[in-house]
Amino acid sequence: MGVVSESQETQHQEEHKEHGAIAVQHFHTHSIPLDMEDIERDWDKPIAEAGIAAKASVIVRVGLLDLSAGTGSFRVREMMHRIAYPLGVHVRADVNLTDIEAACTDGKERITEVIDLPTTGVNTERIWLLEHFADWFSVNLGEESMYHVQPEVSQGLMQHLDTKDASQVSANLSKQLREEEKEGKAEAAGQDAVLDALEAASEHVDPGEPRAHQLHVHETDWSQSAMTQSLAARAADEQAREAEQAAEQEAVERGQTGQSAPDAMESDFPDAGPTQSDHLQSQSGESEAPRKHKFANRKPPKEYAEHFDHIGAAPKPKNAPGITVRQAHERLDMIEHRKPLYSPAFAGLASAIACASFVFLLGGGPYDMIGAFVGAGLGHWLRRRLFKHHLNQFFVTFVCVAVAALACTGTLRLIGLFDPIALQHDTAYIGAMLFVIPGFPLITSGLDMAKIDFPSGIQRLAYFLCIVLMATLAGWMVAALVHLNPTGFEPLGLNVWVNGVLRFVFAFLGVWGFSIMFNSPQRMCLVAAVIGAITDTLRLEIVDLGVPAEAGAFIGALLAGLLATAWRSSVRKGWLAPHLGYPRICLTVPSIVIMVPGLYMYQAMFHLGSFDTQSALDWAFRAFMVIICLPIGLAMARVITDKSWRYDI
Repeated sequence: MGVVSESQETQHQEEHKEHGAIAVQHFHTHSIPLDMEDIERDWDKPIAEAGIAAKASVIVRVGLLDLSAGTGSFRVREMMHRIAYPLGVHVRADVNLTDIEAACTDGKERITEVIDLPTTGVNTERIWLLEHFADWFSVNLGEESMYHVQPEVSQGLMQHLDTKDASQVSANLSKQLREEEKEGKAEAAGQDAVLDALEAASEHVDPGEPRAHQLHVHETDWSQSAMTQSLAARAADEQAREAEQAAEQEAVERGQTGQSAPDAMESDFPDAGPTQSDHLQSQSGESEAPRKHKFANRKPPKEYAEHFDHIGAAPKPKNAPGITVRQAHERLDMIEHRKPLYSPAFAGLASAIACASFVFLLGGGPYDMIGAFVGAGLGHWLRRRLFKHHLNQFFVTFVCVAVAALACTGTLRLIGLFDPIALQHDTAYIGAMLFVIPGFPLITSGLDMAKIDFPSGIQRLAYFLCIVLMATLAGWMVAALVHLNPTGFEPLGLNVWVNGVLRFVFAFLGVWGFSIMFNSPQRMCLVAAVIGAITDTLRLEIVDLGVPAEAGAFIGALLAGLLATAWRSSVRKGWLAPHLGYPRICLTVPSIVIMVPGLYMYQAMFHLGSFDTQSALDWAFRAFMVIICLPIGLAMARVITDKSWRYDI
């Protein structure tokens, strides 16, 4: 696929002088090291044949990466189960904000592993890549993909994790595969069509600055994978179906339709016992391989896929294709150590756009938006720079909010030299601090509690409150030092239709900016921005018509969840391109973060600092009512559209 330079080959050889497990030990200081003897001896063994310790190292590490990306405990458990299923392993995990305690058993041995994170954060690109890793893992172990309809896209991504824009790789590969299908070459060429598509995707991608170290994989990893074999079997299946249809048509023409009835019944009832036609075909040897493939690669029963109460995987043949423990960890290394998609400067610009848009949606005018733009941009740029040095989150939050508020106030004071009206916009500094709103922990805390996981939910809620407390305390101190009096925004007096259009535009820009801050690829940002523009505009319009703000927040979050589910379902049904199948949480959370009542929370802290407890409680309860309605709306959407959320089993 790519020519490896002499220096890279030398470096690769030097790395392999040291044992592969030891080479990655320093990356995992918060979990059991990978050079333990029971993992070390299975490092180059197919993972399906490895011991329970090696299997658990991959299962739990996937959960660790998903947890570090900011997702909730319910999704971490689901991802761990997705990896455990093709290995025939039971997993029971206790997931909290920064730690996982997991017990894994394969029916013979049992191991318990405890891992912890030093801090938490948000990385939606990692959440997305882990879904593709799970599909790549399942397909290479002889199972079907679970998240995406075309496993070829996942396979291509896992081969190009060192590229700067993995989203572009998936888009190019998806486009090439669609072209191959239209031309009818996929059935005729088998696995060659996929290899050609992967090569074409590589040619059209600008490598740019590598996002991670180059992946050194075995030559047989792609050519002998279960995915490519499944493509050949898929083509054989198609040929077998065409032969059956031709035989049935010929039988109809001869007036012998009764003989083809068992074949028709077989396709309608795939779980039924063997029919007479099966017995005859097994004797003649026709279409036996495709039938075996179809049954061997069936998806797991829905009850198991949702709850994992029983091991349902059929025993794998000895020569079944697979991947080694080393190959699994190599890809997880690359997912873990991918550099952020955006520089601190660009992320600061996105934060500035998001907070300026947020201020307009709250009722602010041009001067308020300018102040918030400058303050939020500088504040988030500084936060990214400080986080690079692994400083304490609460300290960084306090410092960056104070800098953002001072920058906003200073900008308005500078404008006031030319237009004194700008001096009256004291509320603008609140908009400059909205970039620190921890939307992901807030929403996932509500979703975890909706799944009766109160330890994780309460921890996430406590984390959210601590961040908000530090931010509002910093904002209040700045307001007290420079004598600010945030009384709210003045009405703009815009036409109803003009106001509605502007709300849609700024809601789109605001959600796009927050998605950039969450490290979403551009395509994911745009999808979330469209959903957010629709839902937030609707929320604001119905609130203007007299609907309570709390009910508006619930309706907006419910609609965001339904739209995200509809988008993902459209991808699975083939109505949209397969590379657009993004995780729901990566679309819903950015789209409703802009609904979080940051203004209410900052007003509550301001009045509390002024010892106006009655006003402080009033603003605090307003914020509380809106906040709890957001995750409830998302949870309700999941209950409506997802059976695993609808029932408690």
